[in-house]
Amino acid sequence: MPAAAQHRRTRNTRLVRAVAAACTGAAVLALPLVGATAASAATTAAPTVGTTPAGYPDNLDGWIRESLAIMAEKNIPGTYNGIHRNIIRESSGNPAAINLWDSNAAKGIPSKGLLQVIDPTFNAYHVAGTSFDIYDPVANITAACNYAADRYGSIDNVFGAY
Repeated sequence: MPAAAQHRRTRNTRLVRAVAAACTGAAVLALPLVGATAASAATTAAPTVGTTPAGYPDNLDGWIRESLAIMAEKNIPGTYNGIHRNIIRESSGNPAAINLWDSNAAKGIPSKGLLQVIDPTFNAYHVAGTSFDIYDPVANITAACNYAADRYGSIDNVFGAY
């Protein structure tokens, strides 16, 4: 291309581009600040987790911890990991779980709750101070651990259906 035909930028074009770039940069810097204040205002209203009557979180972690406190008072052996492992295998953490297909269910006594306890076992190994409701997570865990301690030495020694 001949030199006369080449497009030359004028000083004004460079100045306009520099101002545009500076303004764009300022806007980019300002956007995170505006977004952050809006986001922080939205997160202040986060829901809180309920608690059990004993003050533990009303979730799997809290139920296990509350059961462990009761078990310690009653000298029932067991650890968090042993309880958690068995709950996940037996009910996936669902306190309303019920087994309607195994041999116990065929006899009319289905396994229930977090650790899949049958009614006669729950009643025999119920721990004083806990609910008499087999679906109550803390009562279910504590009774099951009491049974496992009697039968296997501890819930920690249970690695399959018991």
